[in-house]
Amino acid sequence: MSFYQYHVFFCCNQREPGAQCCNTSGATALRAHAKSRIKSLGLAGKGKVRINTSGCLDRCQEGPVIVVYPEEVWYTYIDREDIDEIIDQHLLKGKIVERLKI
Repeated sequence: MSFYQYHVFFCCNQREPGAQCCNTSGATALRAHAKSRIKSLGLAGKGKVRINTSGCLDRCQEGPVIVVYPEEVWYTYIDREDIDEIIDQHLLKGKIVERLKI
């Protein structure tokens, strides 16, 4: 059994000015939102959900990106509503959010 039910990695890489990267698209703030929401739902911790910061996940042109394990599902997102949809559908109900999947 996995240590976490879901392990979510947010790419928060920052590249040189002018280069496309996840952090320029607000990845750090949206990771903080996801982490806070997971905690408020009582889903943080062993056997539940872990939200982590990642370095470059090498999908800058599709970003910002997150990857959810164990399914290895890659998502892009724009705002809090997208992150909330991933939490509500994937992490709470086990349903992949097809419109955000890359």
